[in-house]
Amino acid sequence: MTDAIVKDSNGAQLNEGDSVTLIKDLKVKGTSETIKRGTLVKNIRLTGNPGEIECNTKQVKGLVLKAEFLKEA
Repeated sequence: MTDAIVKDSNGAQLNEGDSVTLIKDLKVKGTSETIKRGTLVKNIRLTGNPGEIECNTKQVKGLVLKAEFLKEA
């Protein structure tokens, strides 16, 4: 979407369609779900914000995650 560079917690650049792994348990606002550390998230989409990505997991669809809680898989 934009020319902003999105980097994960280790400083690696993330691109559209990459797979990432969560490095921390995250509670999802508005639900009772918690996404556990080590969960693999495939086929991410970049947003206009360089610190966020959009993705789908088995539990939650249309999820926006902060890049600081992710590492490239």
